[in-house]
Formats: sequence, structure tokens, C-alpha cells
Amino acid sequence: MTERLLMRQVREILRLKHEQGLPHRAIARACGVGLGTVSEYCRRAQRAALTWPLPADLDDAQLEARLFRRVGEFVGVPRPVPDMAWIHQELKRPGVTLQRLHLEYLAQQPAGYRYSQFCRHYHDWARALAPTMRQIHRAGEKAFVDFSGKRPVISDVATGEVRPVELFVGALGASSYVYAEACPSQDLAAWISAHVRMVEFFGGAPAIFVPDNLRSGVTQACRYEPIINRTYLEFAQHYGAAVVPARAGHPRDKAVVEANVLVAQRWILAVLRHRRFFSLAELNAAIRELLAPLNARPMRKLGVSRRVLFEQLDRPLLRPLPTSRYEFAEWRDAGVNIDYHVLVEHNYYSVPYQLVHQRVEVRLGATTVELFLKGRRVASHRRHWGRGQYATESAHMPHAHRAQAEWTPSRLINWAETTGPATAALVAALLASKPHPEQGYRACLGLMRLSKTYGAARMDAACVRALHLGAPRYRTVQNILASGADRIALPDASAPAPRLPVHPNIRGRAYYTREETTPCWLTPPSTN
Repeated sequence: MTERLLMRQVREILRLKHEQGLPHRAIARACGVGLGTVSEYCRRAQRAALTWPLPADLDDAQLEARLFRRVGEFVGVPRPVPDMAWIHQELKRPGVTLQRLHLEYLAQQPAGYRYSQFCRHYHDWARALAPTMRQIHRAGEKAFVDFSGKRPVISDVATGEVRPVELFVGALGASSYVYAEACPSQDLAAWISAHVRMVEFFGGAPAIFVPDNLRSGVTQACRYEPIINRTYLEFAQHYGAAVVPARAGHPRDKAVVEANVLVAQRWILAVLRHRRFFSLAELNAAIRELLAPLNARPMRKLGVSRRVLFEQLDRPLLRPLPTSRYEFAEWRDAGVNIDYHVLVEHNYYSVPYQLVHQRVEVRLGATTVELFLKGRRVASHRRHWGRGQYATESAHMPHAHRAQAEWTPSRLINWAETTGPATAALVAALLASKPHPEQGYRACLGLMRLSKTYGAARMDAACVRALHLGAPRYRTVQNILASGADRIALPDASAPAPRLPVHPNIRGRAYYTREETTPCWLTPPSTN
């Protein structure tokens, strides 16, 4: 029922009671309301000293104010109003509730509002805040992170070409303390590196990181069971934190960072818009200079700065940083081939030969490569940066190179002999060229696949040509077969070298070996 209809009904109830003298039950039937409603309206009118007829200048708003004003307002005794900004900040402390704050308020103001009015005044005040300020975030609990939609740019020194970069923004939930930096992209390495520098800027780590559902942070978005990127999860565990992504399509779940992204755009990007930067380091140095005044500015609604709230609320409850900085490492899945090696970034790393044909997890660090099976580390190697290099531990090899009975050098050579003698010779040369024969298994498997594709005859002819070229490798044989060079006959080594034809334009070897004082290019042409 609208306020206008309600006041019209109140006037009718008062008219029927005082002018017509009807009992309450008859009034209730006539107005279509309950008996208790009629009694309540009459009681309120009596308490407000309203008689019939009502004053002519009494409009609906004034009538409603006199009938339904609050108890504290009705008494007319002014009561001390609580400090709403103080209440809002105290609620962010662990274990603090409105009931606890009301008791402290009454201890200082015994004649103050009772609990229900205390809560009503606070909620009315909080509704006027921006959405990011309405939420109650516990001190030291959450850090919200995101990338800005508006991006800064850097210029190329040589060409002057302008290239956009990303702006990473992080903010603590309780104090809205802001961190920002420019990143080359939104990839995993930049995402993790920005987080590491953010917690070092804060001087501690929160209990929870709240990201958006970008691929660098969340592998698979889901409202109930999101799958966190393995590297991002490892980073959070290193700092004793958890990752709780915001729901997809619900920006208010991370309203703190959404509001502070806007703040960073206005107080960082706008300030730097007329400056040119030629490197990411130069841009980040300028951003770092602007963070201090940004965090020191008083917030309009709360009247205090982010820095003050950070020192009071978040800093004491942030988790201390570990002694070692997180080292970025990327996680991947890989299969163990029959040579008990795993291919990672074009290089090969051994695992115990018993793991052949199994799937393992690879942790690819800056200097090491670690391999895990069901959460247990089974191998660790120094990382190689070239291509085709092997990292093999002797402990991973089968005893005498024969424990893996399914594949052995002798079996591969026997298969090659069934294809042709040249194939057998090439396989033997290929295996002999490796420090360990198992390192040539992959190439032999590739030769077997080529034999099925092109047939035994062409395969053996290609091996003949590869041996003739002195390149007994899988890639050589593959190129020969792909180009059809195996169908071209090799030159006969016993045949005499072809003689040059006699012709006036062919000068012969003697022309270039004769001793002349005049350079050959200045010699006048022959008249013959």
C-alpha cells in the first residue's frame, strides 16, 4: 500500500470513529482492515493529540510524521548520535559486532539510543556509502586484485612507436590501501611478479587473494568449485594465503578493487598523461612516486586516509612474509616416453625408467626442472636452455640398459634389418652417436613411422642417401622422403669425372692459374 492510500485510510478510520461514532469492528469491516489495525491507528492518534476534524493545513506527510514517528523522536529528547564512521571501521576488526559497539556506546552515553535504534541509524548511514564501502571486510583478511581497463603506454626510443602496457591494481579490503604497477602483459609471469611486489609493498600477506576470473589466475571459472591456476595456487601457499576468485559476472564481489582501479586511473594515469616513458622501469618509478600521496589523501565519506586505516587495521594483522621470495615456476603435464625421458621446452629430462608411459607433472622454474608423480617429486634437473639437449641421471636408467625389455637397441636394429640393410646401418649409427642408446629411441620410433608411411623400399633408399651424405639422422631421412630425393640415383664413384666440352667461351683451368701482371678483368678480349 502506498503512503497516499495509507493516509487516506487513516483519515477515514478517524472520521468513522469520531464523526460517526462506529465501534472498531464496524470500522474494520467498512475499511477492509483488521480490528487490531483500527485500534492501533486510534491509539496513535490519541497519543499524538489529534482530534476530529483534523486541521485543514495538516497534509499527508505531516500526518504520517505525527502518527508514525520513532520513539526517540516522539519523546522529543535529543540523544547523542554515534560516530558512524568510527563504527564502520571498528566492524572491520576481528570479532567486533554491532552489539559490542552498542555496549561501548552506552558506556559513554548512558542516555543514548537503544540497540534497535543504534542499528537503524548505522544502516541508514551505511546505505548512503558507495558499494565498495558498504561491505565489511575484516582487517588483514582480503586483498583484491585486477587489471585496469585503461592502459598506460611506453614509447620506443628508436622508432617512437607507442606500445600499450597493462596496469595492475591491488587493494586491501579493510583499508582500501592501494598498490599499482605497470606490467608488460596479463600473462602468468607478469601476474605472479606483480603479486610478489604487491605483498612486499604491503609488508605482509593477506589471508585471501580475490582475483577476477582471468586465465592467469583461474584455469576454469565456476561459481562453486573454480579451478585455480597451479602456479597461482603455489604462490598463495608460499605466503600462507588462499585464493577465492570473485563470481563471474558479479563485479560487486570485488567492489573494493573496482573502485580503486577508478581511483588509480584518476590519480595516476591522468597525472602521467602528458609524460612520455621509454621503459617499463621508468613508468613504474613514476607510478611508485604517486602511490604515497594517493594513499595519504583523506577519503571523502570516511574522513581518514587509506594510509591511516592501513596502519590501524590491516598492517597489524597481515601475515609476515617468508624469508625467501617466491620463485616463479610454471606447471605443465607431460608423458614419459619409452626412453624414460620427458620433453620440456625442446629438451629432454630423465625420470626413473619404471615410469615409462605414465603422466607426470612438470614444475618449470628459472634454473631447475622438477618432475612429480601424484604429488611426489621423482626427479630434479638443472634446466637447459638450448634445443635437443639431454639431462639424464644414471640412477634413472635400467640395469645394463636392458631392464626395459620391451624396447632395446638390439630390437630396434632387428626391425631395421627387416626393412633393409641401409636402414639397419643408419639405426646402428644413430644409436652409436648418442651418449646412451636410449636417447636415440625417439628417432628410431620416428623412422618406424616413416617406414609405415612410405614403404620399406623407399625407406631403405632414403637411408642409403642419408648415409652417403654422412647425416644418419631422422630429420635427414624425413626430408629426403618428403622431397622424393630417394628416387634419384646416387652418382657412381668409380665413373670418370666428366670432361668439359671444347668451346671458345670456356677458358679452362689454365686461364685462372696463369701468372699475369695485369688483372684478368683488365685483359683485352680475344679476337678469336
